[in-house]
Amino acid sequence: MAQAGVPVDDQGMAGEFKRDMNYIATRITADGRDGYPVEPGRYRLVVARACPWANRAVIVRRLLGLEPVLSMGIAGPTHDERSWQFDLDPGGRDTVLGIERLREAFLARFPDYEKGITVPTIVDIPSGQAVTNDFPQMTLDLSGEWREHHRPGAPELYPEDLRAEIDQVNDLVFKVNNGVYKTGFAQTQEAHEKAFAELFEAMDLLSERLAGQRFLVGDTITEADVHLFPTLVRFDAVYHGHFKANRHKVSEMPVLRDYTRDLFQTPGFGDTIHFPQIKEHYYVVHRNVNPTGIIPAGPDLSGLLEPHGREKLGGRPFGNGTPPGPPPESERVPDVV
Repeated sequence: MAQAGVPVDDQGMAGEFKRDMNYIATRITADGRDGYPVEPGRYRLVVARACPWANRAVIVRRLLGLEPVLSMGIAGPTHDERSWQFDLDPGGRDTVLGIERLREAFLARFPDYEKGITVPTIVDIPSGQAVTNDFPQMTLDLSGEWREHHRPGAPELYPEDLRAEIDQVNDLVFKVNNGVYKTGFAQTQEAHEKAFAELFEAMDLLSERLAGQRFLVGDTITEADVHLFPTLVRFDAVYHGHFKANRHKVSEMPVLRDYTRDLFQTPGFGDTIHFPQIKEHYYVVHRNVNPTGIIPAGPDLSGLLEPHGREKLGGRPFGNGTPPGPPPESERVPDVV
């Protein structure tokens, strides 16, 4: 499942899912110290709407207003063992890179590349080579190294005075991000139950934290909220049923429900979510979990548009900044809730 944005190295002795976090560590920086300087128009961010890890980069790009300087290629929701493919584009080729599959960009740089071909990936357009798929560092660099190109009013997603706390909270958030996969891909009953317990323990701790504050760290949206939202918004649609993470739906957990609603209704978050592609990816690609490939017709997700009431907790989503404008026409998602 490496190409699904779910890189794995091996299953533990007890059938535990283990994520391979070995990514291309090259960075695109303002000073170009890794050979790839920040340059408007030079790079293309390749994502899939289905993937929660890619969703982070899509959100950050939107919030910071980087659309004019960093183009985005969108792979289709399904793939085979070779890699994500651009089957949404005319002729099945990315309109800028001219490739059919993301693996072509990886092999252009590393002819013997054997690791996971994952999204998000940033590709150097002139050479057609993958620069990095290191998603945790990628969003931090969009906030820091690309600062010169942020829109007026862009929020501070990783403020220096809160970085230690954001990093600490993100360790807990990762237990949710990765925990749904550990629960769903467990190969033994014991491994599933252990992952299940750890997942909901982390969700309960985050719920306790969010009961008294609108956002995870400080009084504005930060990198921590960007990490948590993609998992929570996918939870009822896929993780609860497909991954057997079914103690509760997020819609049955009032604090996390309202927090998810709050962010979903915030420009830059909900307008990046494409539920049909999300559901198609998980239910069609993961045939080891869903052998029939049938995509469920539900659930009803209209609750995401209901009032959340979290304004009473205070906080300013964008701090001293402003919301992003509407997404480019070519990047708009359908209104499906």
